[in-house]
Amino acid sequence: MKSSFFALLLLFMGAQTTFAEGIEFYHGSWDEAKEMAKTQQKLIFVDAFASWCGPCKRMASTVFVLPEVGEFYNANFICLKIDMEKPENAAFASKYPVSAYPTLMFINAEGKIVLKEVGGKPADALIEMGKKALGMMDNLPDMDAQYEAGNREPNFIYTYVKALNRSGKPSLKYTNEYLMTQSDLRSEFNRRFIFEGAVEADSRVFDLLLEQKSDIAALMSAEAVDARIEQACQKTVRKAVGFRSETLLKEAKDKMKKGIPDRADAFASTADLQFYAATKDVKNYLKAAQGYQKKTVKNNAAQLNSLAELMSRDFPADAKVLGQAVKWQESAAKFGGLPEYYLTLADLYKRLGKKDQALLAARKGIDLMGDKQDALRQVLDSFIRNIDRA
Repeated sequence: MKSSFFALLLLFMGAQTTFAEGIEFYHGSWDEAKEMAKTQQKLIFVDAFASWCGPCKRMASTVFVLPEVGEFYNANFICLKIDMEKPENAAFASKYPVSAYPTLMFINAEGKIVLKEVGGKPADALIEMGKKALGMMDNLPDMDAQYEAGNREPNFIYTYVKALNRSGKPSLKYTNEYLMTQSDLRSEFNRRFIFEGAVEADSRVFDLLLEQKSDIAALMSAEAVDARIEQACQKTVRKAVGFRSETLLKEAKDKMKKGIPDRADAFASTADLQFYAATKDVKNYLKAAQGYQKKTVKNNAAQLNSLAELMSRDFPADAKVLGQAVKWQESAAKFGGLPEYYLTLADLYKRLGKKDQALLAARKGIDLMGDKQDALRQVLDSFIRNIDRA
């Protein structure tokens, strides 16, 4: 019973968090999504789900919200969630019938299914599925063979680099090889190539992107260039985490400050949180959290709640981290006044061994719900029963 409760608790809390940079699902119509896919030369990823489906809810709360999943899917696909049982989606459901939920589909701009699989997936399998879909669209094996055979025609190399980027495979080698042959790096074609090749902030081609930012933005749009800058900086942060390199971490933050100054502070704080969580550096993690709260979150109740949840996931048993999270969550609950904020607060109190305060917070959450009966009520009731039995 205890384990099933905590699974439910984590499921609900994961569904509420707004801090994680997961998949950004498009909210326009199907026809608008196809037009966007055509313009951006992307596939459409469709999560075909039903509101009652347990695996669908688990994917939504524990997989789609992950930063690594969001980065890959946001960069490569137009992403849609479609409730197949809603009347307004009847036309889509008729054209793309499914027999089980969730059904995950990759569809091109012409409406043809490229890849379709049934069932929930963990993060690594979902990313691999996306790479498979991209490979099917781009025919990467044929491109690999052409490159090995000596094809160095500029349009081919450009298309090859784009295909490698879409599939999540390394492309800097090919970008650098091409750019080294060029005497004019300011031609329109080469500016587009620089944009496509700047996938990591710790690279010469990324520096070229920053040097020509305004000119490249005139070709690709300012929004596209800012998105590429942030994605490249995030990739370097992940590399910094992998190598435990504060030098790479600093480079990612410095490049973000140079490329998108108005988003640099928030980026630096979240990068530090990610890095110091991975390295288990409590002192610097708390410093990053405090900077993020002061400069970005401030007294926004929803963001305070999300930050506190993140801290409890990164350091689920550290008294210093949980103590700070409790202070911010108390403010979130007080000023936000939502029962789910009291659930988060109750969980934090429990982690700190403060049973009585945990019960009070959970009961306050139930009081705020009145007669409403839903999943949150079930979680709060289960929380109280488990505390009472402990």
